[in-house]
Amino acid sequence: MPLAGKGMLITSMDVDAKDEQEYNVWYDREHLAERVAIEGFLEARRWIAVDARPKYFCTYSTREFADLSGPAYQRALANQTDWSKQNIGRFRNMIRAVGRITASRGQGRGAALAVVRLRPAEGQQEALRAKVRELMDPGMLPGIISLHLVESDPAFSKSLTEPDKPNPGAGDWFVLVEGTEVPAVQALAQMRFAATGAAVVSTGTYRLMWDLANSDL
Repeated sequence: MPLAGKGMLITSMDVDAKDEQEYNVWYDREHLAERVAIEGFLEARRWIAVDARPKYFCTYSTREFADLSGPAYQRALANQTDWSKQNIGRFRNMIRAVGRITASRGQGRGAALAVVRLRPAEGQQEALRAKVRELMDPGMLPGIISLHLVESDPAFSKSLTEPDKPNPGAGDWFVLVEGTEVPAVQALAQMRFAATGAAVVSTGTYRLMWDLANSDL
């Protein structure tokens, strides 16, 4: 399985241009390492939009899904640094999904990413899961490395900036298509996952900025 672990935290946001330089320094010099050091966290990967909104996209893999609600992570959330509080307060159009990695196929990971956000209809989750899994074989398609399905948990997928605000997308699923070239992942995402039977909330493409594994610390 190309993705280690069973849990994934997905965050995505925009930042005002005047704050963007400091935001990136904070993310690269404090935030990623701080999160990856949490017990149960395996790695984090930062992406920037090629054709997508919000502009920044980050994935954090954990050994178990329970690590995303466990005491170590809760302590980290309750003890943010002043620098973190300042930058988190600047997030715009925030997406935060706490999910289970229910399928991961291929070999390795790529530097180009397509994200398909699906909204399952009530009672149709099992049928949709089976359909998406059928579509996740990368085969011998050029430029395609691996595909992953992340199913958000509505109880835990809350915004850090507006935790009490209703979130109709808290139970959305994310199909992540990784490859070597943006056009390849974009074409596959649009070709395969537009007709799954679920509402397509959004699609977008990103390129990898950098990643950090717990073993690097």
